[in-house]
Amino acid sequence: ATENLMIFARLLGLGRSEAKAKSADLLERFGLTEAARRPLKQFSGGMRRRLDLAASLLAQPPLIFLDEPTTGLDPRTRGQMWDTIRELVHTGSTVLLTTQYLDEADQLADRIAVIDHGKVVAEGTPDDLKASVGTSSLQLRVRDAADTADALHAIEQTLGVRGALSPEASRITAPLADPDGVAELLITLREAGIGLSEVSVQKPTLDEVFLTLTGHPADEESADDSTTAQIQEVGA
Repeated sequence: ATENLMIFARLLGLGRSEAKAKSADLLERFGLTEAARRPLKQFSGGMRRRLDLAASLLAQPPLIFLDEPTTGLDPRTRGQMWDTIRELVHTGSTVLLTTQYLDEADQLADRIAVIDHGKVVAEGTPDDLKASVGTSSLQLRVRDAADTADALHAIEQTLGVRGALSPEASRITAPLADPDGVAELLITLREAGIGLSEVSVQKPTLDEVFLTLTGHPADEESADDSTTAQIQEVGA
């Protein structure tokens, strides 16, 4: 890893001593010091991406584009990558990032552009986008996964809105204009024999935003047709 950063630094015109010092500093900042002498073929996917970001900072760019940097990473490595992106912003760079993970956009973005089939359908801060679909969000988990489709149908028939299924296929969320409608929904689900392991009313999520704006849940999208673009701004 050190050798790779040294090569990039020398190509950018840095002297040997400056390149060595800067490489060591970047490896420490991105949590790669212990792997400094390890061959790249032994790096995990997350480590490779962090090294790529470290290399990009050798030139201290004011703007960095990241295309789905956490796709395929396990939760722990995704969290590390989030910390890395926050570090990029802390050091003065603006990050333009595309992602299909709505929780990622919610965690990192100062501003978000929602893109569906190549067109921007909404843009604003996370709070602004959430406010556009209502003040409350219904979240529930069905006890038996086989009842998921029936639960989604009951939500649409009772509340007049479409529910969104989480990626792990266990949590359903739906925008809620009138919290009083929850009681009627619970009666409908009970009469249909659909058991729930969890139900709550919370603030809207970006899942509801995406569903309301595009007409389909985020987990139905494809990389070619639609994605969520987020902007991380300097000094945020």
